Amino acid sequence: MISVNNALYNNSGYDTGRNFFTRMCWYFVNTLIFKSYLFPFNSLKIFLLIFFGAKVGLGVLIKPNVNIKYPWNLSIGDNTWIGEGVWIDNLVKVEIGSNVCISQGGMLLTGNHNYKKKSFDLMAETIVLKDGVWIGAKAIVCPGVVCHSNSMLSVGSVAIKDLKEYSIYQGNPATFIRTRDISL
Repeated sequence: MISVNNALYNNSGYDTGRNFFTRMCWYFVNTLIFKSYLFPFNSLKIFLLIFFGAKVGLGVLIKPNVNIKYPWNLSIGDNTWIGEGVWIDNLVKVEIGSNVCISQGGMLLTGNHNYKKKSFDLMAETIVLKDGVWIGAKAIVCPGVVCHSNSMLSVGSVAIKDLKEYSIYQGNPATFIRTRDISL
């Protein structure tokens, strides 16, 4: 029987999108400002994201202890909230629409490994959260998933497939529960 051999791992086809110096600067900024509880200043966070290449709309709120892998692979629409302890592991593009809420501890994971290959190669796919999406606390969105307009992924659930608009999903893997009815 063949076994995984991590010594064969090769991600040379993967491009981080920036040079080593920029990645190291972001690493320190991310650690000292974003992943910290010591800098609650939202305007500084927005400025730094834009400085490092993110596209950020108006009225975006980023809570403490947020981990963002690569800001140059991030787009955030207007009036979006990113809760405490969120991890945006964006090896490739993550597009977050307007009026989105990613609750505390939510995870957006763009990368995975090919378990069928001995070399355990990296695979990365974009994630898209359309306008009005709500990702519940401790919920996970996996690589390649599109959460369509006003869909909801409930607490602790795992989205491995696209979520339909105005729909609520729950579980691991997440399944459709009911229609999301938004009233006045």
